[in-house]
Amino acid sequence: MNELSPDEPGADEPGLDELGPETLAAQALGQEDPVAGDLVPPIHVATTFARGEDYSLPDGRSYIRDHGATQAQVEALLCQLEGGFEALSFSSGLAACTAPFHALHHGDHVLVSDTIYHGVLSWLEAFAAARGIDYDLFPAGDLVAFGAAIRPGVTRLVWLETPANPVWTVTDIAAFSGVAHQNDVLVAVDSTCATPVLSRPVEYGADIVCHSATKYLNGHSDVLAGMLVAARDSAFWQRIRAHRLLAGSVLGSMEAWLLMRGMRTLFLRVRQQSASALALAEFLAAHPAVEKVHYPGLSTDPGHAVASRQMSGGYGGMLSLLVPGGREEAIAVACRARVFKRATSLGGVESVLEHRKTSESDITSTPENLIRVSVGIERVGDLIGDFKRMLAG
Repeated sequence: MNELSPDEPGADEPGLDELGPETLAAQALGQEDPVAGDLVPPIHVATTFARGEDYSLPDGRSYIRDHGATQAQVEALLCQLEGGFEALSFSSGLAACTAPFHALHHGDHVLVSDTIYHGVLSWLEAFAAARGIDYDLFPAGDLVAFGAAIRPGVTRLVWLETPANPVWTVTDIAAFSGVAHQNDVLVAVDSTCATPVLSRPVEYGADIVCHSATKYLNGHSDVLAGMLVAARDSAFWQRIRAHRLLAGSVLGSMEAWLLMRGMRTLFLRVRQQSASALALAEFLAAHPAVEKVHYPGLSTDPGHAVASRQMSGGYGGMLSLLVPGGREEAIAVACRARVFKRATSLGGVESVLEHRKTSESDITSTPENLIRVSVGIERVGDLIGDFKRMLAG
């Protein structure tokens, strides 16, 4: 048998820190079950854990609300993929998104991008004042407006989303982090639609990364979950930990297990979805019945240059199109879909679309003629063909 040269695959035996993220995800960090050697990570459904004869906790676990074993598995995987200090799982994406706001003190000021998931805006409108949190919106991606809105000594957090739902505005995380940190402002980035496959916000200066894990991380439209990743430990992060414990917004064991299962194919799915979304966006951008396409992968998109710097391997599986004729025509186009499913949410293996404004409240500025599209893993020719029919009337 010939020996492998150092340059050939398999010649080295890398440690965990040297393995590629694709390998870490596919093998779930290589955590075989220590008892039976299962290749599939086990599910631990116990809600409480036994103490030893000396009343110690051998694994540091006492109760599932803060120390679930299955939850710890998926948290460790995402933390590794994002390059963070620690990850926490939550019972929903919105629970994860709002946890940093719960960790703020009365009187703190927050700056929030005006183009983000509408659930966050809705929470702020409903509860920020009652909690003594003051917030201001600034135009998404506008670094000058952000810097001008900072209140020295009062602004504690900036909430960004990139690409931002539902028009996929791109924000320069490194630039915003630089200005924020000069003013002692923490940076939180909702990276749901980029995923760690395409971008790792911690590398660009983000302090906290948020994921609605219901979407791409799970990828199969069968789990409600959220995740936060901290770049480093801090008093603020410990308040987020305390909030999750005391609010009880912990992820269930079955949901954590399903989330881990979905994440094992994350890299394959997101790369395929990104490639198909680009092909569909290019088709729609050239179609005479389409007014405009929002997709950072298009060279004509205003966020293309920044996205090309901070995203690698694709621009995501989400796009939006505007059709002439307003709300009625947008809904009529959506109703002609045969391959795409008409549904809310995104990031699953199946392609879905929706008239986005129907799902949002009046506090958003989403155009009435906007159709939001989540591209799945189907044959891209079938997706393009479906839009040909929809747009033909």
